[in-house]
Amino acid sequence: MKKMIIASTSTIYGSGYLDYLLPTLQTHFKGIKTILFIPYARPGGISYEKYTTIASKAFAKINVTVKGIHEYENPKKAILNAEAIFTGGGNTFELVNQLYKNDVLSDLKLVLENGIPYLGTSAGSNICGVTMMNTNDMPIVYPPSFTTLGCIPFNINAHYIDPIKNSKHMGETRETRIKEFHVFNETPVLGLREGSWLSVEDTKITLQGKYTARLFKQGEEPKELESGVEVLI
Repeated sequence: MKKMIIASTSTIYGSGYLDYLLPTLQTHFKGIKTILFIPYARPGGISYEKYTTIASKAFAKINVTVKGIHEYENPKKAILNAEAIFTGGGNTFELVNQLYKNDVLSDLKLVLENGIPYLGTSAGSNICGVTMMNTNDMPIVYPPSFTTLGCIPFNINAHYIDPIKNSKHMGETRETRIKEFHVFNETPVLGLREGSWLSVEDTKITLQGKYTARLFKQGEEPKELESGVEVLI
């Protein structure tokens, strides 16, 4: 009975860390006293301690304590005994690398499938898909595998952006990159715009937030999904 929030980003323009999600998180984590934070993606190369402090300040606003997984002697036990879990954004390659290095990917999948409340943002959302192959991040490390949690039957492209009209930029658009992916891979991809998130309740996946999302399937034209609709693959 999965209970997950899979968000494109932790921070939207003009707002503080997680502020736009806090009303939703207050309900999502109702009754939870302590959240286990996985800071492995370490955005900007910051330390686990600094990243955990950032998360702690945000969750203090809804009276929830945060403790980083690095503070535990045994990360596997930390995950298996967690009340709730939050995986933050940063570099998805490093996040996945550390999940494999610490041998906790299967444990994380197990507790999420059993209904432990989960929040993922950015890289922490990318790992919810079948693979991490639609991340936008630079491959700064080489994880043992691109296979991730598979808690949803498609991949996430977080921070999805549309081509800018009249732009003189000559590089590939995000849509072009995803079409390249579908030359060799069948897994559907959801382009999740900043300010949007997925609410997962068991097998039901619903798009939430202010914006549409863009669903890509191999051999098909991309489809815009309205906020509030169930994502059906």
